[in-house]
Amino acid sequence: MSTQPTTKTDNHDGSGSEYLAFTLGSEEYGIDILKVQEIRGYEAVTRIANAPEFIKGVINLRGIIIPVVDMRIKFKLGTPTYDQFTVVIILNIGGRIMGMVVDSVSDVTTLTPDQVKPAPEMGTAFNSEYLMGLGTVDERMLILIDIDKLMSSSEMGLIDRMAA
Repeated sequence: MSTQPTTKTDNHDGSGSEYLAFTLGSEEYGIDILKVQEIRGYEAVTRIANAPEFIKGVINLRGIIIPVVDMRIKFKLGTPTYDQFTVVIILNIGGRIMGMVVDSVSDVTTLTPDQVKPAPEMGTAFNSEYLMGLGTVDERMLILIDIDKLMSSSEMGLIDRMAA
């Protein structure tokens, strides 16, 4: 049965995987909770000249300078507004620390393998190669993002820039 996307939902005990649910615009997304280091309120960033528009800038996280990506700009979801709900999810992707600005964080959801469905092929603002599938919980649907693949993609240019 090769139609099932490879996901990290095949845990040792079969109970499923935990995803951090967050919102961008009117949609809810989910990323593997194991990639999340911490969640912080949005604070002003230092803009870097000539950086792509979706890279808001950098912040000093306890002595480490980390890049911050605004996912609303990256996914072309309109003009971002920054309010008390805006958060930065601090990610650890392959040992590289980076921040991701989202509208809000809702909760941590556990999904069993049978709750994760393959994402349909369609022309979205979101490249489907970064989708792990759609997680369904009751009436909710989470768009599951392969955050490793997305953040290490060449279009993001955040990881292994020196190797190029």
